[in-house]
This record gives sequence, structure tokens and C-alpha cells, in this order.
Amino acid sequence: MSMERRRRLIGTVVSDKMEKTVIVRVERSIRHPLYRKVLRRSKNYACHDANNEAKPGDMVQMVESRPLSRTKRWMLEQIVRKAG
Repeated sequence: MSMERRRRLIGTVVSDKMEKTVIVRVERSIRHPLYRKVLRRSKNYACHDANNEAKPGDMVQMVESRPLSRTKRWMLEQIVRKAG
């Protein structure tokens, strides 16, 4: 799979307690099918951070990759915005 065709997600780092891994929370908005209210849904992804550069609160972009461990299927592509 070429780099251009891989899925990319943007989210916020919520944990960096593991070695070379960060947990990224990705939020999305959905509309309730009956009541039409906009709801926020979030999901956590384990993301490979080879240089341990992302810190909690950073906004990062991650790219889909081959399975790197039991839970990791994403790699850190870039830090969009630093925390603080």
C-alpha cells in the first residue's frame, strides 16, 4: 500500500507512559438518526512514536500501517500542534 492511499487521522495525545507508543484520542461528530442532535464520539488508538517526541496534549497526525504489536496499527506522522 503506497503512502498516499493510507488513512490518516488527527487526534490528541492522552498518554505517553509507554516506550515508543502514545495513546491518541480521535473525536468525530455524528448526528443522531432520530433526534438529529449532534453527538461527539471518541476512540483511542495506540500509535507508534519511534522517537518518543509526542507529549500529552499535543495534536498529532497519524497514518495507518501494518500491525506493529497486538494493539498498534498506526504510526505517528507529524505533530500538528504542541501542547500549551
